[in-house]
Parts: sequence; C-alpha cells; structure tokens
Amino acid sequence: MIIRDPRAQADATRGTIVREFTETVDTTPTILDWMGLPVPRTCDGTSLLPFLPEGKAPEGWRKEVHYEFDFRNIFYSQPEEHVGTSLDDSSLAVIQDHDYKYVHFVKGEPLFFDLKADPHQFNNVAGDPAYHEIMLQYAQKMLSWRMRYMDRTLTGYAAAPEGLLKRA
Repeated sequence: MIIRDPRAQADATRGTIVREFTETVDTTPTILDWMGLPVPRTCDGTSLLPFLPEGKAPEGWRKEVHYEFDFRNIFYSQPEEHVGTSLDDSSLAVIQDHDYKYVHFVKGEPLFFDLKADPHQFNNVAGDPAYHEIMLQYAQKMLSWRMRYMDRTLTGYAAAPEGLLKRA
C-alpha cells in the first residue's frame, strides 16, 4: 500500500518504507482519521496515520495479515464448472506472518508454507508431521480471527442499479 501526504511538512519522510502488515480494511479508517472524522465501530481496520511521522509501527500493531477470497461472486465466478465444488464450498481464508502462511479451504486440504525455508511457497508442508503442531496453532488463530470478524449476512448478494440481486 502506498500513502502519500501532499503537505510540505511531510517532505522529510518521503520514500519511507514501512515493512509492517496492513490490510485493505485499514483504508477507510485511515481516510476518516486523515479527515478528522470518527471511525465507526463497524470498520474492522485501523488507521495507518500513526506510521507517517517516523515510519514506525504503533504499539500493539498486528503481527500477521489475514485475507479471504470468496468465489461466490454472482457475476464472475463459476466454481462448479472450474473446480467442481458447490457455490458454498468455494472460498478460502489465509493467515500469514513473517514465518508461516496457512491457507484454509472450505473443501479440500489446507496449505501450509514455512516462509523462512521456502519464501516462494513452492513446498506445501501441511502433510509433514514436523509441522503438525504449528499448523494447528495457525488454524486456531484463524478460527479466532474469523469468529471475531466474519459476517456472512450478504454472501451471495450484489448491489446493482436495479436493486439487491441474489444468486440462485
């Protein structure tokens, strides 16, 4: 993610690279914070403005990143045809830090990568007994994160000019 402060007082920090985890959910809180507006509780992210003065992470900043991909988009996805799974079995969730990456699918075996030993993620170690315990820890961390933030209320719906559309 790139943030550029157009003000002259930001010139001293131009080109600063921050190597901390951010998520797209941080965008809205950052913009609202920049505008001096309150961030609603419904925003899952955190403002990135504290990084701007020195490029350092604020106290308690996240140590991992989470993301999901939901193939249930009613316009662009046809998982039934491409991978042979039903609509509701076609999503994945990921938790990643500097050491490991865990990918969980609704159907199918998980993927687990040791990013220190395999930074390009060519070797799935999910079936390796040596990684069983640490992989379980990542699965538990992901479950806790999903329980905190998951809301499937509008899954299978899309807002369109003609109204709310529902995938059959």
